[in-house]
Amino acid sequence: MASPRDYYEVLGIGRDASAKEMKKAYRALALKFHPDRNPDDKEAEASFKEAAEAYEVLNDPKKRELYDRFGHDGLKNSGYGGFQGGVEDIFSAFGDMFGDLFGFGGGGGQRRGGARRRAPRRGQDMRFDLSLDFEKAAFGTNEEILVQRAEICEPCSGKGGKAGTEPETCGTCGGRGEVIQQQAFLQIRTACPTCRGAGSSYAENCDECNGRGRIPVERKLAVNVPRGVDDGMQLRLSGEGEPGSMGAPPGDLYVFLHVRPHEIFERHGDDVVCALDLSFPQASLGTEIEVPTLDGSDTVKVKSGTQNGGLVRLKGKGIPNVRTGNRGDQVMQCKVATPKHLTDRQREILEEFATIDGEKVRKGESGTGSLRRFISRLTGSDD
Repeated sequence: MASPRDYYEVLGIGRDASAKEMKKAYRALALKFHPDRNPDDKEAEASFKEAAEAYEVLNDPKKRELYDRFGHDGLKNSGYGGFQGGVEDIFSAFGDMFGDLFGFGGGGGQRRGGARRRAPRRGQDMRFDLSLDFEKAAFGTNEEILVQRAEICEPCSGKGGKAGTEPETCGTCGGRGEVIQQQAFLQIRTACPTCRGAGSSYAENCDECNGRGRIPVERKLAVNVPRGVDDGMQLRLSGEGEPGSMGAPPGDLYVFLHVRPHEIFERHGDDVVCALDLSFPQASLGTEIEVPTLDGSDTVKVKSGTQNGGLVRLKGKGIPNVRTGNRGDQVMQCKVATPKHLTDRQREILEEFATIDGEKVRKGESGTGSLRRFISRLTGSDD
């Protein structure tokens, strides 16, 4: 028995060839020795299998390392005994590559000498965009949506033919379900445009769907939106997409959620954040103040000495976590307002406060006091 040729020699590449160079060399050999271009040529078929075996080994980093170190014996000792399958197994193993070369995939195509028929195909997935109010996203909701999709035509059961008629072998493709276009030395196979890959067609089309086998239908669907969803999340409605072909399962419907902004709250994870307006005395002395929450009004305690920008937290008043259900907090950032207009008494109190603290302030009269003295001078009164 003749020993197998060196794999690098088979592909015509150097031992330092990159994966890209290796693939390019194999593609060239696959084109040259492909069975469709060399019908009933045993030598070409053998060369085709030899190239596939070489590529299978050298394209696998572990096998390539063994081969580089120990040659064919190293592969045998590791349990690899060469490419044992036939030509059809090569198509299966390198289906993606042959799809690039010849316009079809290797996994579900025809066997040599047989007709290629369209295989059942899962239905297409669909998308629906759903807008939600902030509160509905936080606490969940049940929404009803209208979705338009193509469904199987009932009068013809999706076959496309008029009731009472039988399918006939497609005259365009001769029942193969595909047509072959010759481009230079390549043969490009595509689904037959007349029968759409079925291999048969009807002399008279269905009146309802005009031979398409499907009709557009608008459906109402219920969407259960769980608590705590956020903007950009998706919900999957299994089996609510386009129907599959030839009895294959339908696709899914993906509902993309868009949450409208809230006039008060912003979401940060599972917490909600808002502003808390406080007067200077409230921040200085502390207070209890009523604030809005997602659940309605609540009372929050503000400690004395609260600073501008300080945070006050209400536990468990945030967003429910979409997985655990545990609620986040409501976090309020304090905004302490400085009074713009002081009465005489307010100014006196603040000046006394500054004196006690040893702080220097600009002493003077309030706007109302200055106005009274100006009027007194005009009227000559002592008041």
